[in-house]
Amino acid sequence: MLRFENVSVSYPIGKSSRQVLDCLDLDIEPGEFVTVIGQTGSGKTTLLRLALGQEMPTSGRVFMEGEEIREPDRHRGYVPQKYSLFPDKTVLDNVTFGLEVQRFSLFGRVTPAFFRARRRYRQEALEQLARMGLRRSDASKYPDQLSGGMQQRVAIAQALITRPRILLMDEAFSALDPNTRGGMQDLLLDLWRATGMTILFVTHNIAEAVYLGTRVVALARDLESPGGEQMGSHIVLDMRMPDSAGRHYKQSAEFARLVKYVEEAMEPPRQTDQLAAAV
Repeated sequence: MLRFENVSVSYPIGKSSRQVLDCLDLDIEPGEFVTVIGQTGSGKTTLLRLALGQEMPTSGRVFMEGEEIREPDRHRGYVPQKYSLFPDKTVLDNVTFGLEVQRFSLFGRVTPAFFRARRRYRQEALEQLARMGLRRSDASKYPDQLSGGMQQRVAIAQALITRPRILLMDEAFSALDPNTRGGMQDLLLDLWRATGMTILFVTHNIAEAVYLGTRVVALARDLESPGGEQMGSHIVLDMRMPDSAGRHYKQSAEFARLVKYVEEAMEPPRQTDQLAAAV
């Protein structure tokens, strides 16, 4: 479904550059729920932007179903950390906006065909909102009339209505309180199990990554290269996870063991370890 092939990313800083990702290889199969974990600055969001087509690698290539990604398209849905909702549009209009823009030009939106399609889009949007646990009465509200959890449900419906082949989520639940966040995690798992969609989910929360993912991919960078230059992040762990089987799984000894294992995998090597490796 999605392939990162020897991908490196660096950004110019004055006369030098800062490397973010270093020779990264990653394959994501159809139907997988892959969570990407890493500390701030490890390149998690950069990885997602490459998958979306908002950014191009400095070297290497990114493929979607065998085609090299060069720009965003409707096959990749995106849910950002902050709610991507238009404050001046109702919930219903926010969800249908993507379909209307994709399929009709500005002048096309005054034709009879547009109004026929719009009725169909609105019905699809109401069905999508219902899957997100929202009521029909919520469709006429504006974003500022909704709680944070409800706004994120709308943002997910907004991404899914275009029927993407993969859903890309960037710290999508980080702004929510713990109870709401737990509910959204379970909602997303139910949605994934029901649809079989492919999800790439970026988070800095290790417990969230372990709970949600069928695979956990951890990014980390070495402290520095032998020459003293800071290196870009690479994959330090790519591990399959057992089925979480409900929220009670978070209280299990197995869950705690897996969280600890991922934490330890992400720790940078101690200086003594680096010296021993050099010898």
